[in-house]
Amino acid sequence: MRSDDTTGQAAAILAALGGVDNIDEIEPCTTRLRSLVRDAGQVDVGALRAAGAYGVMINGRVVQVVVGPHVDLIASDLDDLM
Repeated sequence: MRSDDTTGQAAAILAALGGVDNIDEIEPCTTRLRSLVRDAGQVDVGALRAAGAYGVMINGRVVQVVVGPHVDLIASDLDDLM
């Protein structure tokens, strides 16, 4: 998957995490995006799954979004969007 193919997915993930203002930190980790959000109540798990997430784990303010082996491309696109 090329970065061009992941830009839309990254935008959908960003929106589902509550937007730029809700994200304190986000980084790739193996097959997951690990993020620290300000308000976990703004995270839309259904929208994350619709954006292609294989799984979503929320523990307090930490949200892990399993996206697969192209996580680095999505993280790069997220950096550009933020």
